[in-house]
Amino acid sequence: MKAADKKAIEQYKLKLEFARSSGGANPYETEAEKLARIARAQKDIAYMVEYYFPHYATSECADFQPQFANWVKDPLFKGFAEWGRGLAKSVWNIVFIPFWLHINKVPMYYVIVGNNQDRAKQLLEDLRAELEANPRIIHDFGVQHNPGSWEDGFFVTRSGFIGQALGMGQSVRGLRVKSQRPTHINMDDIETKELNKNPKRQLEIVKWVERDLLPTMDGPVRHFIQSNNRFAPRMVQTILQERHPDWKVHRVNAYDPVTYAPAWPEKYDADYYKTVEQEIGTLAARAEYNNDPHIEGTIFKEEQIQWAKLPRLNQFKIIVGHWDVAYSAAATADYNAVRLWGLKDKNFWYIDSYVRQSKMRQAVEWMAMVQQQLPKTVIIHWRFEAQFWNDEVERTIREVEIAFNIHLNIVKVKLERTKKYDRILSLQPYYQNGRIYYNEAKKGHQDTQVGLAQLFGIEPGYKTHDDAPDSDEQAICQLSLHISQPRRGTARYGQYNRKSKFI
Repeated sequence: MKAADKKAIEQYKLKLEFARSSGGANPYETEAEKLARIARAQKDIAYMVEYYFPHYATSECADFQPQFANWVKDPLFKGFAEWGRGLAKSVWNIVFIPFWLHINKVPMYYVIVGNNQDRAKQLLEDLRAELEANPRIIHDFGVQHNPGSWEDGFFVTRSGFIGQALGMGQSVRGLRVKSQRPTHINMDDIETKELNKNPKRQLEIVKWVERDLLPTMDGPVRHFIQSNNRFAPRMVQTILQERHPDWKVHRVNAYDPVTYAPAWPEKYDADYYKTVEQEIGTLAARAEYNNDPHIEGTIFKEEQIQWAKLPRLNQFKIIVGHWDVAYSAAATADYNAVRLWGLKDKNFWYIDSYVRQSKMRQAVEWMAMVQQQLPKTVIIHWRFEAQFWNDEVERTIREVEIAFNIHLNIVKVKLERTKKYDRILSLQPYYQNGRIYYNEAKKGHQDTQVGLAQLFGIEPGYKTHDDAPDSDEQAICQLSLHISQPRRGTARYGQYNRKSKFI
């Protein structure tokens, strides 16, 4: 026997032991009690998970998990379980939902698609082991193990449940068991970083799904599910979503990026994701857990960011702090972005920033703390756009000034109504000409990284947040007014003229 086969057998034995750990049924219950339990499990998948799979259900189900299962009950359901990492999307879609549909008498010829066939077989083994060895399933639904049709990657239970593993892109011609064709297809975690680097291959998989995989289903029940978090801007699932806007997207972010409240509080405590962000960084955490991928710049690029040691603050000709105001602290709201920039010689230096989906007061408090720490020889010119001015903004500033015993000298500025995209794009020549420097001490700073992610997301038709680059443009525009002008007739490149364009 090959070592790989031996290892696979040992792994399956472990899965059988795990399935047996569900516990036994009550030997003294009546037939009526058993039937009542089955009827309840058919209606309530959360109860079904709790009773038949207690070895998986170490925490109570989250509300969003049964919600998605009920969506899938639609005989023609097509959609996506776009849940953040750690929200049990695989076990729900590989084990719980197919079993639940089966006990609800939904015809189940279940096909699990992995990024390769070996991976698909590993995924299918979880369900096969439960059907073979789970004592509670056997007690209520009879022995499922069917020795004649019980192979690695393919099985047929005695009650008629068919399970088959398939590798992504594999030929599906003739995919049937006698007269039965697939009724329930789940593609699980097929997206790899290598696949994401190959747009041509992504399109090939999309066409394979549309032209080969889906047509294998022929009957009244035709489910298709792709379960994957959105960790990259362009994925097979995003292409499918664009091409099939009527398919449902069940997106669940693992936590609120403002309050850090978990979507699954029964499993994760209030500080769990705050710690995760500290461990792996904000951008990585939001990509993996919150379906908020980091976008690689097409206009503003990572290689244009020059990190350097920040000069002493009193060496700058002028320092400007521009606040892009956001009123709401909701997870979908704009960011309060306060960006601090300085002018030295003819170059612009990023000093520090506050870029968060927060209440206004927290942004103003950050400004106050920065000002408190300044040397006496340094002044920051705080400013914000006049259109944001209202009584609430004025009250917030006044309260913070009193609390910190300072005067911010923050001023309202009225800006010309130029398109925001054009204004932000006007910074590109400065980056190209090497006139923008970033404080190297802030390289791993959460707010700095969020601001850069927003900058890299600026492209035609962008739909990402732009509060930080918008604030950058306002601050740099103001600083540029303090650059000594050349004598008449001397050309300058990369100098921004607010009323026209780069000259």
